[in-house]
Amino acid sequence: MLGEDGTSMHHAPLRYQSGFANHFESEALPGALPVGRNSPQRCPYGLYAEQFSATAFTAPRADNRRSWLYRIRPAAMHAPFEPYDDGGRLVSDFSTLATPPDPLRWNPLPLPAAPTDFVDGLVTWAGHGDAGVQAGAAVHLYAADRSMEQRSFCSADGELLIVPQLGRHRFVTELGVLEVEPQEIVVIPRGLRFRVELPDGAGRGYVCENHGAPFRLPDLGPIGANGLAHARDFLAPVAAYEDIDGPHQLVTKFMGRLWSAAMDHSPLDVVAWHGNCAPYKYDLRRFNAIGSISHDHPDPSIFLVLHAASDTPGTSAIDFVVFPPRILAMQDTFRPPWFHRNVASEFMGLIHGVYDAKAEGFLPGGASLHNCMTGHGPDAETFEKASRADLSQPDVIRDTMAFMFEARHVWRPTPRALASPLRQADYARCWQGLRRHFDPARR
Repeated sequence: MLGEDGTSMHHAPLRYQSGFANHFESEALPGALPVGRNSPQRCPYGLYAEQFSATAFTAPRADNRRSWLYRIRPAAMHAPFEPYDDGGRLVSDFSTLATPPDPLRWNPLPLPAAPTDFVDGLVTWAGHGDAGVQAGAAVHLYAADRSMEQRSFCSADGELLIVPQLGRHRFVTELGVLEVEPQEIVVIPRGLRFRVELPDGAGRGYVCENHGAPFRLPDLGPIGANGLAHARDFLAPVAAYEDIDGPHQLVTKFMGRLWSAAMDHSPLDVVAWHGNCAPYKYDLRRFNAIGSISHDHPDPSIFLVLHAASDTPGTSAIDFVVFPPRILAMQDTFRPPWFHRNVASEFMGLIHGVYDAKAEGFLPGGASLHNCMTGHGPDAETFEKASRADLSQPDVIRDTMAFMFEARHVWRPTPRALASPLRQADYARCWQGLRRHFDPARR
């Protein structure tokens, strides 16, 4: 059944609800949301009530994520699952992988030679932990050149933080539609069904599959009430539903493997919903960067957008960090990121422009990995330039957007990633040109 505009979705003109993890409510038909009851004996319009929970029932109110869905058919209506052949692209067991401590860097994934959608374009690049015990995370890359058609996808293994790098993306989810472009991100709750459409005919990007606690906004501490990512800039969809009978395929990632189930209708048939477990998007260009206006500069944690908490206070399981356009005005300071080794492991990507700590080689769509205690920092060319820069003038960094999946545990690259022709075998040479300046006779 098609809407009046010729599309398959029933909804008002595309709108969003503002706020992070607030309690939202939305209905695509007037009166579809029950009043005063979550699961009445008979729902409006003959709908089924279904609770969708992404945290324990007894999680504290501030941490509890759940929504009530009112849908045409329950999510249980599908044929038995069968294994789905992913061609060995997805990896879930990271415990046996030999992980070198070398710094690693890769060129971007090429667009596929044969028609490929989002699901078939996913490939695991690194990870740690175990989805079966809901701990750890995986990093996937993807490149696709066609929209998903009559098929939906979900991950029962973890929440998906998706960072598009190429092409506009349209995420059609059970709870509504999110239109996302490069320099925006989208987060899909664990288990929520969706499909990805590519209006520009091609798409590429990065995925952090978070097996642990859901992402949340960090506390601001001494920064105060404002700064970094604002809750109001996170947008959730309004209700939109498909009432379509016909063959559909549901692909589910469960315990590290893909499974496929046949359906005789679209699973994206939620007419109304309320709660705080919902997909959302965020425009990284709205991030309010904080920095030093005297000397030195803060740790990169000052660029934190979202984090997933761990069981250790003050230590995240995953930090999602961005390096946006900003102004550097610090005096008597080496302004680019300094050389460092740290306990966190850093998987980094470049969405747009040039990263200010690397002169060349780090390309949009590419990736780098610097694991726990692996020394890294600016390359030789960047160091020499920054050491002689005129600090009487601020550095205005424009037209760039890089990000980092910073993890508590080591990112273990997959054999495919280590052996990939996209790997820059000579990456470490970017530091070998650093000159010796030490002279004990000269202060």
